[in-house]
Amino acid sequence: MQTLIPVILSGGSGTRLWPLSREKHPKQLLSLVSDDSLLQATVRRMDDLGDIDVKDPIVVCNEEYRFVIAEQLRIMSRNGAILLEPCGRNTAPALTVAALAALQQSDDPILLVMPSDHVIIDLEVFKTAVLHGIQLAIQNHIVTFGITPDKPETGYGYIETGDKMDQNAYRIARFVEKPEKEAAQAYLDAGSFLWNSGLFLMHASIWLQAIELCHPEILVACRAAWNGGSIDGDFTRLEKNSFEQCTGISIDYAVMEHIAQGENPQLPQGAVIPLAAGWSDVGAWDSLWHVLPKDQSGNVAQGDVLLHECRNTLAISESRLVTCIGIQDMIVVETPDAILVSHKDKTQDVKKIVDNLKETGRSESHLHRKVFRPWGWYDSIDSGDRFQVKRIVVKPGASLSLQMHHHRAEHWIVVRGTARVTRDEESYLVTENESTYIPIGTRHRLENPGRVPLEMIEVQSGSYLGEDDIVRFEDIYGRDK
Repeated sequence: MQTLIPVILSGGSGTRLWPLSREKHPKQLLSLVSDDSLLQATVRRMDDLGDIDVKDPIVVCNEEYRFVIAEQLRIMSRNGAILLEPCGRNTAPALTVAALAALQQSDDPILLVMPSDHVIIDLEVFKTAVLHGIQLAIQNHIVTFGITPDKPETGYGYIETGDKMDQNAYRIARFVEKPEKEAAQAYLDAGSFLWNSGLFLMHASIWLQAIELCHPEILVACRAAWNGGSIDGDFTRLEKNSFEQCTGISIDYAVMEHIAQGENPQLPQGAVIPLAAGWSDVGAWDSLWHVLPKDQSGNVAQGDVLLHECRNTLAISESRLVTCIGIQDMIVVETPDAILVSHKDKTQDVKKIVDNLKETGRSESHLHRKVFRPWGWYDSIDSGDRFQVKRIVVKPGASLSLQMHHHRAEHWIVVRGTARVTRDEESYLVTENESTYIPIGTRHRLENPGRVPLEMIEVQSGSYLGEDDIVRFEDIYGRDK
């Protein structure tokens, strides 16, 4: 039986889907198309693949998302490996460390490389293409999947198909960068160009052979980062100094273009399989509108939304009523701390807004009001001069770190469940409708010993209320190191 390991690359920040997607909680972790997040949908994509032995995934991500990714996999009862990149180095180094990890799990498995933030609507068509690709990968080809274009898209790179290899696979003639409108129309008219999907399929050993021939320094650095890595709970941390030596380069630039050009006969052959499965990289709000179900007027409404005489509009509400009257081809997205209103033709410019927020030091560029932590989450529901109010939810059995604050005191009110509070040398329980007080400079810990989520209101008061005013003494998640 052939073994396949999904490799899920989860490094993007998705700034063009701001304000839902933010640097600390990007689009792959959001439920944009179904109840699953994009990451979870990517994992499920390989369920029920016939006779193929599909293993749990290898997820490559950065440290910021590790706990949310681990929790989303846990909810799905998946035990995938999570490799933490100490810095971003693009997709070729990410795939290289994943291939090294895969060879420790299995005897040269086939790797299906998938970005974590794409949408594929027709799963049966996709699985049929993957099964076809596996047969080519068994023959030591590196396979990519090209999306059959339906419009002259300027936001994607293109793959020109070469000679036919079989009924539905082609050699790769060349890769083309994102074109201007006229060139994109010419590619569409030619019928021999496909959108570059970023999906790949190959044996782990074949990828390592190819990267060694094209960029041996990447393989050397990745081997050192893998061999020098460490296990941290559910995660594998790559050794930082070695990984930083990697060239930041994509799979396409590092290997696939060299294969297409045929410059080295020792390189494995490449193949591209056309794919028409309702694919989207959800790169901007207009892309999301395109893949979501619409009403008779072409509108998409999510959340508490009321539309009147609107057409071809996407309106999303997270926390309050949003009403739209007489608008067309618009994007309206509401979150508790930010609202976006844009014409659909201008959604690529959302990144410019995010850049401006970063330049002016505004937290909305990277943080939601609701912030996820390994123990649960908190929502900053109000703040003012010398005070802040948070709603805190702690998962059953979870615990915050033993910590202390130099500049703020905290008042805790239990709304639901039971809290175990450590305050210096004493430990006690606080139940529903009870409260307690943590003075400035006091070592303290909050735990949920119960079987239901602990819900609390925290009122902070003091001269400085920033999240960096935390001194951790003990932390089961390793954040005290």
